[in-house]
Amino acid sequence: MNKVAHYLQEHLLGEVVTSDDARRHFSTDASIITLVPAMIAYPRNENDLRKTARFSWQLAERGRIIPITPRGLGSDLTGAALGQGIILVFPAHMNRILELDSKSGVVTVEPGVNYAKLQQALNTHGKFLPPYPASQNYSTIGGAVANNKGGEKSIKYGSTLNFIKSLRVVLANGEVIETHRLTKRELNKKMGLSTFEGELYRSVDGLIEENGDLIDSMNIDVTKNTSGYNLPAVKKKDGSFDLTPLIAGSQGTLGIISEITLLSESYNPKTTLIAAFFSELHDAEAAIHKLRKMPKPPSAMEVVDKNLLQYVMDNNPNQLKNVVKTPLPKLAMLVEFDDSSDRVQAKLAKKAKKILENAGAQTRLETDPTARDELWKIRHSAATLINHSVAGKRALPIIEDGVVPLDQISNFFDKVYQLFDKHKLPVAVWGHGGNGNFHVQPFLDLGSLGDRQKIFRLMDDYYNMIIELGGSLSGQHNDGRLRGPYLEKLFGTEAYELFGKLKAIFDPYGTMNPGVKLDVTVDDLKPMLRTEYSLQHLHDYMPRT
Repeated sequence: MNKVAHYLQEHLLGEVVTSDDARRHFSTDASIITLVPAMIAYPRNENDLRKTARFSWQLAERGRIIPITPRGLGSDLTGAALGQGIILVFPAHMNRILELDSKSGVVTVEPGVNYAKLQQALNTHGKFLPPYPASQNYSTIGGAVANNKGGEKSIKYGSTLNFIKSLRVVLANGEVIETHRLTKRELNKKMGLSTFEGELYRSVDGLIEENGDLIDSMNIDVTKNTSGYNLPAVKKKDGSFDLTPLIAGSQGTLGIISEITLLSESYNPKTTLIAAFFSELHDAEAAIHKLRKMPKPPSAMEVVDKNLLQYVMDNNPNQLKNVVKTPLPKLAMLVEFDDSSDRVQAKLAKKAKKILENAGAQTRLETDPTARDELWKIRHSAATLINHSVAGKRALPIIEDGVVPLDQISNFFDKVYQLFDKHKLPVAVWGHGGNGNFHVQPFLDLGSLGDRQKIFRLMDDYYNMIIELGGSLSGQHNDGRLRGPYLEKLFGTEAYELFGKLKAIFDPYGTMNPGVKLDVTVDDLKPMLRTEYSLQHLHDYMPRT
């Protein structure tokens, strides 16, 4: 154990580990990146986080940078849970539900609590967290906040940020702040503080006031977006101010989340599900527009393309037996309603069914739980692709979270198919159709030099295409290291430089998860590529996307 690890172990309640096997385990997440950390710390409480941050800050003041990377259960697809310094692993100890008000549904948790565990606790009180990701069984709430996660319910309820009431955050120097929306008067009090917190509020407010037009231009015309830093949401026209939109989605680059207070919604397990099968993509796009204009939108609108269905039929033919008929549709869509009133739910489902059929779709409506689960197998069949390997080739998460304007959906499919044809690769598309947020994972072999080179050509082509369509690089999985190199092109040089100034305000010495979101290039990524890809640490949960 090195001197730094010895010092930390002396001052932390939690454990500090530097063994080769532990460092090797935490050198990968669910991305294609690998970075070996110097040490792993298992914090027991917020005070451990403060001491770690303060120690790193003091070393940085003397010119020695030891980065800090917060980590949950390693389900991050962008390499944001990796670092070369100290990995703070939350699930070991900081995994508690601290308080749950069964009446209001407000819940306070530590960042390492398992998402599914929290969901189960809320369900027993008739509540749930709607923005749950497909990875909820093997991910943490802290990771969901750090990425501003969304999922199948985001079309109706929005992403994680919509449900954050407040956060406790350990800053780069070890100070702790609590973020929530402040009135103009409360903001002035914060700006009067002589602490790092006061400096933070003064500097961020000044940054916003001096760059109002530029910040307004950062809004991208998509239904959800986790790329960049959410500066437009910080200060409202009434002068109210909230740092929460910056911390949520910052992937540990601005501070370390130590406590999360969340809102929840009423939970209704009795839903109505419609499966719609389209022979033309533009018909599906038209139906999505009409469904979104309903007085009460569906709670989910998921899609799977013909290529994915064909892949499942070829490799696991019994999975969708009697669920999807041949000839296969060009697009299968699942539309769900979860309104608390059975009467309202039935009325909405009837209207949606008519919209879908008028758009040329064949439909099947189910309210029975077993029959609904059978239809959901269509969407969950994506797991067959991401967990399958052939001759060393695996579905790799390199271009898997683009989001486009809703009027560009069919255009997106056409261009993706053309792109993969250009690179002579098979293609399958699935995702959150109602949000225009799609997942695409090409089959490549990280052990092949040719495929490793193809990764970066494909990334360049794909992200340029998303930007040309007016979209965003990420709808829910964030930027991390993989998409960081493309942020300047997405937002423009002035906005990218503004992100850098914001980062410097929170993290003047660059100790907070450096190389994530900002200051990372494609050339930086090349030596970080894994030589083989595996999700073996998640096999107990059957990884999904």
